Amino acid sequence: MATLTLWDGESQQLRRQALDFEGSHRISKEHSLISIQGTLPGLAFSSGKPCATTRKDTALVSYPFARELFDQGYCFAYSVPLKSGDRVLGTLNVASRRENIACEELDLLTQVAGQIAIALANAQAYDQIEELNARLTEENLYLQDEIRSNYFFEEIVGSSAAILSVLRQVETVAPSDSTVLISGETGTGKELVARAIHNLSARRQNAFVKANCAAIPTGLLEGELFGHEKGAFTGAIAQRIGRFELAHRGTIFLDEIGDIPLELQPKLLRVLQEREFERLGSSRTIRADVRLVAATNLDLLRMVEEKKFRADLYYRLNVFPVVVPPLRERPEDIPLLVSYFTRQFAARMGKEISTIPSQSMEALKRYSWPGNIRELQNLVERAVIASAGPSLKLPLEVLRAAHKPARTPGTLEEVERGHIMEVLKETGWVLAGRNGAAARLGLKRPTLQLRMKKLGIIRPE
Repeated sequence: MATLTLWDGESQQLRRQALDFEGSHRISKEHSLISIQGTLPGLAFSSGKPCATTRKDTALVSYPFARELFDQGYCFAYSVPLKSGDRVLGTLNVASRRENIACEELDLLTQVAGQIAIALANAQAYDQIEELNARLTEENLYLQDEIRSNYFFEEIVGSSAAILSVLRQVETVAPSDSTVLISGETGTGKELVARAIHNLSARRQNAFVKANCAAIPTGLLEGELFGHEKGAFTGAIAQRIGRFELAHRGTIFLDEIGDIPLELQPKLLRVLQEREFERLGSSRTIRADVRLVAATNLDLLRMVEEKKFRADLYYRLNVFPVVVPPLRERPEDIPLLVSYFTRQFAARMGKEISTIPSQSMEALKRYSWPGNIRELQNLVERAVIASAGPSLKLPLEVLRAAHKPARTPGTLEEVERGHIMEVLKETGWVLAGRNGAAARLGLKRPTLQLRMKKLGIIRPE
């Protein structure tokens, strides 16, 4: 009878991988896990030396497989450690009905065990190389996607008090490993702030991996974040490394964190608390040393109250909150941003634009910019395309919007309703928080809700 056992890191025991015996006898194939304590293979594995036992040795035949083995008429058992360098990979175990085994036979078993250990070590090394190659391929593909992406935000542009406050917060939190939650309206540059945090941290030499939770279909998000094994689900034709695994020792940026489904939130919470997870279709635990920076344009606290977001995950994310101001709250930065984008796009298109009319700049400063910096960037690109000479020619529709005359006031109730509606639209119907509608109106949230109810203001679907 011969068996082969290998060390199983998850169970911290030996696992029987192969079993061969005479067909006339029936030996159970159950009990595939073998304890290190009180077993012959365990003794050989832990000591790193060959070990023998007979049916009379009650100390080493107490576990079920050994009792069954000697009940079938076997008299002698021998375990040889499978050693590769300083590591013991497992054991080769044989049993015989003869009570006396020649030394030459035991020497032969030791030599065979050495050859098996070499083969096993090579196989394990090959598997590790394959996994590293798969990871490298994934990283290369990810980096190629990043290079192909059009990033004009190479640095944060602005000198207003609002943006300088954000920069001070970035400088404060960047050196730590704390989780950061960046909130702000769409187009305010939350990803730019996340990159600044990474670039000022001790992890800057490692990967900055991003994932937009709103852009990835719900059914695929878990596999994207945590990876999956081949065959884990229909269409999983190969193993995939997840974003958390790619970001090991670096930073992962989860944009639109408010769109992560409820059923996936416990797994994200576990990664934050225990720094470990499993790929889809695998029971092997993977540890990941990752710093998380998340961003959202939603009111997560309100989502917690509405049971749409886990409270424990919210408080775990909200360790260090950073609020990025909308562009309308920092109009003094608009000339800098326009100049910056104009230089960038003009160089890209091979144009020379040296002047920006002051009248146009004043109109841009009066505009409300519902799309924030992203809208300004797109407008400047359109203007550079349309400009034939050295002066920047801005689209007329924006100037008209900036000079749009105010509507004649109506009744006090109409004025109040219109003002509340305007603030709600500007804040994306976010009531609470430092930049919420209630704070801007100088009201408490319950008071604002009562006023909305009285005025018949209902959030549109």
